[in-house]
Formats: sequence, structure tokens, C-alpha cells
Amino acid sequence: MSRTGSHRRRDGLSGRCRNGDLGIVRRRFLKSGVAGLGGLTLSELLRAENRATAESSGRHREKSCIFLVLSGGPGQHETFDPKPDAPREIRGLYEAIATRTPGVQLSEMLPQLAARSDRYCLVRSMSHEDAVHVSAVHTMLTGQPDGSAGNQSPFIGSLVAKVRPSSQSVPSYVWLHNMKTGTNKVPRYESGLHLLGHQYAPFRVGYELDNPAAADFRVKDFDPPAGISSHGVERRQTLLQNLDRDSSGGGTRSVQQYDRFQQKAWELMTGPSARRAFDLTREDDNVRDRYGRNPLGQYCLMARRLVESGVRLVTVTAWPGLAPGETTPTVTQVWDSHDSYYNDGESMYGNGPYGLQWSLPRLDQAVAALLDDLHERGLLDDTFVVAVGEFGRTPKFEGNGRGRGHWPHCYTALLAGAGVRGGSVYGSSDRDGAYVASGRHVSHADFGATLFHTLGIPPETRSGPDGFSLRVSPGEPLHEIFG
Repeated sequence: MSRTGSHRRRDGLSGRCRNGDLGIVRRRFLKSGVAGLGGLTLSELLRAENRATAESSGRHREKSCIFLVLSGGPGQHETFDPKPDAPREIRGLYEAIATRTPGVQLSEMLPQLAARSDRYCLVRSMSHEDAVHVSAVHTMLTGQPDGSAGNQSPFIGSLVAKVRPSSQSVPSYVWLHNMKTGTNKVPRYESGLHLLGHQYAPFRVGYELDNPAAADFRVKDFDPPAGISSHGVERRQTLLQNLDRDSSGGGTRSVQQYDRFQQKAWELMTGPSARRAFDLTREDDNVRDRYGRNPLGQYCLMARRLVESGVRLVTVTAWPGLAPGETTPTVTQVWDSHDSYYNDGESMYGNGPYGLQWSLPRLDQAVAALLDDLHERGLLDDTFVVAVGEFGRTPKFEGNGRGRGHWPHCYTALLAGAGVRGGSVYGSSDRDGAYVASGRHVSHADFGATLFHTLGIPPETRSGPDGFSLRVSPGEPLHEIFG
């Protein structure tokens, strides 16, 4: 049989092929089970390891980031920037309480975070001009200034996975809890991968009721593909190694790199590191209770386990789980407070799916437990923790039961760890919480640059399919919050 001038003889699985057809056979074996992970190809997912070096040996841990996405945009008045002296129609229903930091107040709904203000910085001058969820979320997740719906910039996590991947046998970029489909806030998870490669997509875990708060939850992506036993996968890996060895004759550099990628893929699929990192049953029940037995709390605990194992960036969708009376999720983007101002029940101050009475205590508990846990384990110095939405809420309540509207002009982000100066506040809003009164206007581009900076990636670092056409960030890091 002849194909493009190259002859091939195939004698079953143990047969040999001429080098001209080896790539075709190899890909078949990979596709049939050696490197299957949730629809991704593990070897592709881990090709980013090519940039990992021995930098981490003999010194500090590689820095990581836990990025809590408060999708929908929480109100600054009800969370991190209360205005107790403003009229009721501006300050809202919640009182302000003192924190551990003299002169700094938070909402009364965040007492645990108030007691830990020495562990984080509040950036109260976040500001941009985009009041549309889909584009504002995208610029927040990409750190790029173009707010149009057509913006196809890669996510910050994908760039981190490419430029500074994990040197451990774990994914570099993980997204915990997929946002509910059918809304205008679902992120384009694979945005910009045509510029980078699909191996830099986030490893995504969880959706709706399939989350680690469920008693029977486990990450199934490390299981062998359907119909193939672990022994069968091992046989394919052995055969693949034999094929590679026979074809390389000692190997060119590209073949040697390919071998390393394949070995890393094999370690991720069959080794204990990744499985262990995602397995919350290894945690003491008291620790799980401390975070809160809800999706947000358990995802924050999982995020701690992931960065501890070497994952570089973990994005957590801040969904607190089913509200009282819900049997299926109404919404994942709970921070989009468009409900009645004074009414109870389903109002933004109520206990429903959008209700702050439901969501804020769970956010308070989860983030406080995360900061404590990271600190106690000696991980906070090397882990950048972020909690922020795509924008804030209007200073004055809207009519017709619409609650607070979208407001990008001034809102607050909570930043901690990785050298951030705890017990500090950067910038301020005016008396109504409407516009920046002091400090730099911190844009999404500046936010992205700050994240890259904390992970040891200069914003001017070049990337892209050619390695130089894309700057990872056009922003300027907020150096003032460190030290």
C-alpha cells in the first residue's frame, strides 16, 4: 500500500510503522486515551510547561493568584465603601462598622472581613466607562482596554499559563464553577486562544448543582476515557513511548520537547498530584465548615488546595449556592442587584437569589477563611487574592423597583497577599460613592498589569502566536499598594 511515496506495514498494536506515518499513528493513540482530559488534549494543555524553568528551585514558591469574580457588580455602598453620613437613598439600609484598621469602615454585613482588615488593601478608585456586563466582564478578565463585544483578547489566566506556567504536574490555569448559560454575563472562556493556542484554555470545574458543596461531587476529568481501563491507558502510554523512541533515534530537540510534554500529560492524568489537589474529602470537616458548606466556600477551599499544589491562577465564580426556596439555580451572577429598594423577600436586601442578606454573609465567611488559611499555611506571601466585580452600583436608587443600576465610574476591589500592604486603603470616592475623589483612576488595564506584576510577569512582556506581537498588558501596575 502506498501513500505519498511512503510505504507502511501495520501489524496490530504492536506493529511498527515507517517514520513518515508515525505522527498519524501517534495522534490516534493520543486521541484514544493517553491524553484525554475533559475534551482537552493534555499534552496541548501542558505545552506551556516549555517556558517553566528551574527558577523556582532553591528559592520561594512560584507566586499564584486566586481571582474571585463577583459577577454582576456588587454595590460599593453595601460592601467595601459604605457612606454612613449620606442620605438614606444613597447609603442604603446597612450600617457601617469599624474594622481592625483605624478609620476604615465596611458594611455591617462583612464583620469577619472587618476583623481581618490588616490582611488586605481596599482599592476604592477602580474606574472605567463601560456599564455593559458582557464587555465590562471581558475587559476585567483580559485586562485589555477594548470594551467592545468583539474584543477577542485572551484572558489573563491564559497569558499566565503561556508566559509563566506551573512547573508542577497540575494545570496552570483553573476556573472553578462555570457561569450559568443563557445570560449576558457568561465569559468567553476561550477568548483569544487563536492568538495563543487552545492548550492555554482554563481547566473548568463545576456547573450549577455539580459543585463541591454536593456530597457526591468529584472531579471526573482525570478518569480514563469511557471504555478504556487504567491498564489500557498504561499500555497505550508504553506503546507511545516505544514509538517515540524508535522514531527519534535519540531525538531532535523538538522530539525531546514533545516527549517532555507527553510525560507531563501522563503525570497529570495518572499521577496523584492533580487528583489530590481537587479532592476536598482530604480536608478535615472542621476546615470545610470554616469556609462554609456552600459552593463559594468550598470553591475557595479548593482554590487554596490548587495554589498550594502549584496552579498559577485560579478563577472562582462567587456563587453562594441555592437561595432559600430554590431547587435549581435561578442565576449565578448574584451580584447584579436590580431589585426593589425597601421591600423584603426578593429585594436586593432580601434572602432571594439576588439578595444581599443571602450572598454577603457567605462571601464574608469564605474570603475570611481563605485569608486565614493562606496565612496559617505560610501561603499568603506568595498568593495574590482578588475579589472584584466588573463595576459597582449607582449611588442613588433607581425607580420602578430597579434597585441600584450599573456604575463603572467608581467602585472597590479587595486585594491581598503577594506583597500587598495589609491594613491599607488606596484611593477614595466622593461623599456619595459616585466618583473618584483621590488616587489614580485604576482601570481594568491597570488591574491586569497589577496582577501580572505580582506574578513576576512585567506588563511589557511580549506574547502572541509569533512570540512578540502581543503585549500582555497595556496598563500600569499599582505599585503603591505593595511594601
